[in-house]
Amino acid sequence: MKKISLIFILALTVFSLNAQEKKKYRIACIGFYNVENLFDIYHDEGKNDYEFLPSGSNQWTAERYHKKLENISEVISKLGEQANPSRPAAAVVGLSEIENRRVLEDLVAMPSLKDKNYQIVHYEGPDKRGVDVALIYQPAIFKLVSSRSVRLTVTREKDFFTRDQLLVSGIIDGEMIHIIVNHWPSRSSGEKRTSPLRCAAADLTRSIADSIMQTDPDAKIIVMGDLNDDPVNESIEKHLRAKGKQENLKKGDMFNPMYKMYKDGVGSLAYRDSWSLFDNIIVSQGLLGNDKTTFKFYQARVFNENFLVQQSGAFKGYPWRTYAGGAYQGGYSDHFPVYMYIIKEVK
Repeated sequence: MKKISLIFILALTVFSLNAQEKKKYRIACIGFYNVENLFDIYHDEGKNDYEFLPSGSNQWTAERYHKKLENISEVISKLGEQANPSRPAAAVVGLSEIENRRVLEDLVAMPSLKDKNYQIVHYEGPDKRGVDVALIYQPAIFKLVSSRSVRLTVTREKDFFTRDQLLVSGIIDGEMIHIIVNHWPSRSSGEKRTSPLRCAAADLTRSIADSIMQTDPDAKIIVMGDLNDDPVNESIEKHLRAKGKQENLKKGDMFNPMYKMYKDGVGSLAYRDSWSLFDNIIVSQGLLGNDKTTFKFYQARVFNENFLVQQSGAFKGYPWRTYAGGAYQGGYSDHFPVYMYIIKEVK
């Protein structure tokens, strides 16, 4: 892959490998972040949010809630800083483990994000804990066209409720981009037992993508989220049909750039000293290829900067969490964010 200097959405001069050839690019940063239990301090009717109340087991006070907002907004404000250190922050960010629209409104109003004017896409879902997925976007860059929430039902599981999947379509620099935000069922009852649920979630994501590609075979689709599976697991490779090598893609397959990172030992969360890469950003073939007269995938990364890492104690080296071992840590999340760049040549 060519090493191209990254500039933000404004068209500025950059250099390709050929020093004699000047090129201009537009670039957009798109990210995803499992923010780990972003709850406010109030009880929502019908939600199991009692531990995140001032009187709850976590003693979730206004001060702790505000600190959490500060932390998460700091991270989002720095996504994309490689592209433009003077004005970072991603154009679009998918989020998971948020309680309601109120916490999103509080988040985008934080000082580090307020000037970006992030807008919100959120639907209430059926998750028993009351957490949903959502998406925020900078309207100066991403022009919202449509959105809908898609529910996952598994007929053989009568008491099964999980996060809805969020489809958001919008325009960046004249081009339609479709984003599917996910938080697939967890492994809380064991990886093997819960694998069919994630395969069902992958089938739903696949059906959403297929419905878009029926109308537009070259559609630019981005699947993002905490999939609770690694890039090599059946749900991602077989059901979603997301492969780790572009040369192996068949018609309709998607490309998962996180695959190589996982094989290289890069993770987005740790458990019992073992790293997993559950947070994925996956693209359709409409975002692949060398014709950069339209937006194409450039690179994806795990945002694992040092300030997000626990520096001491039993969890040293892990993502710096808000709570660990039942004790308040004042950190960020148990997941690192992930992000990607799409670029487009400007003549």
